[in-house]
Amino acid sequence: MTEQYAYGNWGLVVTMVAVSLFFIFTFIPMRTRADKRSGGAFIAFIAALFTEMYGFPLTIYLLSHFFGLKLSLGHVSGHLLGDLITNLGLGNGWFIVMLVSNVLLAAGIWLVTAGWELVYRSEGEIVTRGLYARVRHPQYTGIFVITLAFMIQWPTVPTLILWPFVIGMYYRLARREEEDMLKRFPEKYGEYMRQTPMFFPRLFGRASQRSQA
Repeated sequence: MTEQYAYGNWGLVVTMVAVSLFFIFTFIPMRTRADKRSGGAFIAFIAALFTEMYGFPLTIYLLSHFFGLKLSLGHVSGHLLGDLITNLGLGNGWFIVMLVSNVLLAAGIWLVTAGWELVYRSEGEIVTRGLYARVRHPQYTGIFVITLAFMIQWPTVPTLILWPFVIGMYYRLARREEEDMLKRFPEKYGEYMRQTPMFFPRLFGRASQRSQA
């Protein structure tokens, strides 16, 4: 029994992109020009993702045409990474991909929203408690985790191309923000940078014990 054609649902594409835009504009800073450039790259990634997920399966057509692969146009067998895992005999690829990607997606959304709440309550002061005691940029870590989750769940040619740009632009944005913070709080923020990793927490060792200034 073959799967039904699962694409061409442009209403769902628009809905998913709109929901994502609401999340991005609500919880991710878009104040400066650098913020907007980085956010624009993230938005382009999301738009490309859902366009291929529900609209037009460009990657499947490209792989079928250039490599002669017979790929399903359904949403179960059409999971490219899931198919690979299944074909390698490593288990139910669709289940593994969905489990891993959804856990990462939930973790990424939590990092973005929890980080936003701490910054919102800081009133412009340095935040060094909660998530910020573990990493200096938990919101950007959340964006990295969200995009990784989607890359696992639905890898496509456009998102593979855009992903390094999203990572690179948020890395540059984080560096620029740190330069600004060092100008405002040279001693406090310099000490905080020495104690706290940038994006990923240390596996061993204690988190920074500094409280919010």
